[in-house]
Amino acid sequence: MRIRDQFLAAVGVTALCVNLTLPALAEVTEQDILNDAKTTGDVVTYGLGPQAQRFSPLKTLNRDNIKSLVPAYSFSFGGEKQRGQESQALVKDGVLYVTGSYSRMYAIDSRTGDKLWEYNARLPEGILPCCDVVNRGAALYKDKVYFGTLDAKLVALDQKTGKVVWRKDIDDFKAGYSYTAAPIIVKGKIITGVSGGEFGVIGRVEARDAETGEVVWKRPVIEGHMGELNGKPSTMTGQVNETWPGDTWKFGGGATWLGGTYDPESNLVYFGTGNPGPWNSALRPGDNKWTASRLAINPDNGEIVWGFQTTPHDGWDFDGVNEFVPFDMQKDGKTVKAGGTADRNGFFYVLDRTNGKFISATPFVNKINWAKGIDEKGRPIYDDAFRPGDPAKSEDGKKGKSVFAVPSFLGGKNWMPIAYSPDTKLFYVPSNEWGMDIWNEPVSYKKGAAYLGAGFTIKPVFEDHIGSLKAIDPASGKTVWEYKNKAPLWAGVLTTAGNLVFTGTPEGFLKAFDAKTGEEVWKFQVGTGVVASPITWEQDGEQWVGVAAGWGGAVPLWGGEVAKSTAGINQGGSFWAFKLPKTVATR
Repeated sequence: MRIRDQFLAAVGVTALCVNLTLPALAEVTEQDILNDAKTTGDVVTYGLGPQAQRFSPLKTLNRDNIKSLVPAYSFSFGGEKQRGQESQALVKDGVLYVTGSYSRMYAIDSRTGDKLWEYNARLPEGILPCCDVVNRGAALYKDKVYFGTLDAKLVALDQKTGKVVWRKDIDDFKAGYSYTAAPIIVKGKIITGVSGGEFGVIGRVEARDAETGEVVWKRPVIEGHMGELNGKPSTMTGQVNETWPGDTWKFGGGATWLGGTYDPESNLVYFGTGNPGPWNSALRPGDNKWTASRLAINPDNGEIVWGFQTTPHDGWDFDGVNEFVPFDMQKDGKTVKAGGTADRNGFFYVLDRTNGKFISATPFVNKINWAKGIDEKGRPIYDDAFRPGDPAKSEDGKKGKSVFAVPSFLGGKNWMPIAYSPDTKLFYVPSNEWGMDIWNEPVSYKKGAAYLGAGFTIKPVFEDHIGSLKAIDPASGKTVWEYKNKAPLWAGVLTTAGNLVFTGTPEGFLKAFDAKTGEEVWKFQVGTGVVASPITWEQDGEQWVGVAAGWGGAVPLWGGEVAKSTAGINQGGSFWAFKLPKTVATR
């Protein structure tokens, strides 16, 4: 090994390749980030704007000419490190930044697919990611690109070279902490959550100075834990033992593993919180705030402005972590500053994004049985017949009553991002129709060990499909159209002003649909399952579409019987770029 390579390995880089023809790069400004939903020549945020509506105003590509959309290149992530590729790419000044499995980052020429540089995190033995070795994306700000690693570190790289500017510990990976989400940038701060909900970690949101990586504030999401501001204790989240008995709050879960969104109008950052620990709800009576919730946080000081709990006293692993997407809704002749979220528990919620007031909740998957409905305050009306039983009340004390609950713990919708079109006024939700046999078991907390106290087997609820892409009207809660897929859907969604909706399938297709009718208008086989989020951008007068490809994620690891629907799918690791030739667009 050369001396240069030895040095790079020592600082956590196992491969770095620099191309001297790197394009000229302008710094990504705060205004670039705030305007990302409106600009078409770049994608500088996760979600195509801080609100993460995943809507592009590009309309060159449409249902009439999409048959002429052709692949421009496929960039291989290389080597034996494949598994799930869930990244959403970023594009700026002719450079495309995309993360890969095993905490890798690539900068490639967005026109040719040539590699400019590569960063490989040097992961230690003993990392504990629950749901594959995925990474969902990066953040751009000024002259740096940021992403998190599976050993719970946050890394800032020089955009031009890929060299490490700073690297900070988020938390102790040996205790079960990890990091897989894309960070967000708000007012010069990089804001992140934590992963590790199956290991009894304490979920939190924290902000760091983007230049230095130093912590500005921390906000634990579980009651009884103290926040931090500028290196000093700030305020406690809730009150000790308010909704957690005894010492259960000390290992309460609530991982903020999916990242957040930001609404500049209200100056609020929105994060979802994951399952309580353990899954066995008999061990923690009470609502267990703020697990399975959406929280609105002041990005200036880390204080919680409002919270809304979608599944109090969760007993099914119905994380409330799914993204909260700000949008303006017309209702009763008024404009409502709303936010929409498709919860793992199977209900689509609309809240007032300024104060968290409940507006509506409607089922978006079929055969839900754990709750009879949602009351006027937004609280579930539980059906106790479908809550797994307390093992302490069983004959052997080792296994509680098993129930078949719908949806399964992988959710009506899991991590895969939804999209909202201000043109059609519809949300596009990648959902799954499945249930589970679930039962509780005794468990006690041990650092670095799984903290579940439950067993399960996932099963489909329909013979002909599991995956279901749905167009949902948030004002009425009605499903306008549905596309059914044999295997589970695990990819994000993109929608455009060209009346198109894009998503991927485990069977290896990137597909496009008519945004108004749901008619499939285009598909392309990439050779491996698609479980990433597509993007679109404009360069050289042409509209491009890109997506990472590589089968993996939670379904083949946790899917039980439904994993059979994806048996035989080849793994892979690549980024595919497509374009509509200028000659076609101008016809």
